[in-house]
Amino acid sequence: MTMELMYLTWVALLTAVMWMPYALNRIVVGGLMNVVGYPIDPITLSGWADRMKRAHSNAVENLVVFAALVFVVHLSGTSTEMTAMACMVYFWARVGHFVVYTLAIPLVRTLTFAAGFACQVVLGLTALGMM
Repeated sequence: MTMELMYLTWVALLTAVMWMPYALNRIVVGGLMNVVGYPIDPITLSGWADRMKRAHSNAVENLVVFAALVFVVHLSGTSTEMTAMACMVYFWARVGHFVVYTLAIPLVRTLTFAAGFACQVVLGLTALGMM
């Protein structure tokens, strides 16, 4: 397995488990029966859990782009040390984004998102032979 595919796997697994803490918060706040049933009123999450849910949504949206770019790099044979490094940095940027979004640290949240976006740009430009 290439480094790019390995980090894609880690990013996918990270994204797959991001829902767990805020789902537990829904149970604590709204009660188990309201969570597994169909409550009339929506359950209001704690502030941190609402931010975590939004960070998870952002991770899912960006996973689509990241995965597509990793597959293009892999299938086109344009993998380099730079694309492997971009995938590693992307993974840690997503971890950081999730944490700082949950903790409501605004400037760092934007920087971690921008780092992940820059990694996507590196993958795309490399696949197109522009890097």
